[in-house]
Amino acid sequence: MQLKFLPSFVKRKGRITKRQELGLNELENFSISTIENINIEKEKFSQCHLEIGFGNAENLCSMAKSYPDILFIGSEVYASGVGSLLATIKEDNIKNIRIFNQDIRILLDKNPEEVFDKVVIICPDPWPKDRHHKRRLINEEFLRMLYKTIKPAGVIYISTDWEHYAESIKNSLEISNYFSNTKTEEKLTFSKFENRGIEEGREIFEFRYIKN
Repeated sequence: MQLKFLPSFVKRKGRITKRQELGLNELENFSISTIENINIEKEKFSQCHLEIGFGNAENLCSMAKSYPDILFIGSEVYASGVGSLLATIKEDNIKNIRIFNQDIRILLDKNPEEVFDKVVIICPDPWPKDRHHKRRLINEEFLRMLYKTIKPAGVIYISTDWEHYAESIKNSLEISNYFSNTKTEEKLTFSKFENRGIEEGREIFEFRYIKN
């Protein structure tokens, strides 16, 4: 499919473990492909939350177990992460997670509808080199997509361990005027990327905003 925006990730063929491979066999049973799919699934739940780029799904699984009345949509393009999540879903009998395994902008940009009560983005790829900044996920165009699919007073949480990217994220949020800063605290499970940043001495910058 030809996208009208630059990919914010590089899709490499990584090593897949046997556990991940077995998990991937279950993808069809847990995948969603459209907002319409989500609307059908969320009828049985009180809220619907989206996590973009869930990695190995540490936070996604933790939140889903803690809040069984909320439907969690996990977006991830890497097969290893999707396989790990599916394996955990089966092992722990988690019933409130669905998966979108393509570029999330495909979902958000097609027939947008206010469906999400919260969107979480933990440490998106910082693309640190100047020539690659245009590939960063968080920009004004992307925030516009989120705005159209988040419910009124819905929350967006973003974190990064790259100071320059944090400045760019803050600037995009303020310029867009789609969201306002909120002091609402979130208890999230740190991802491997956040833990790596902490271990390497980098600060975790967090953004908690509410839809205007």
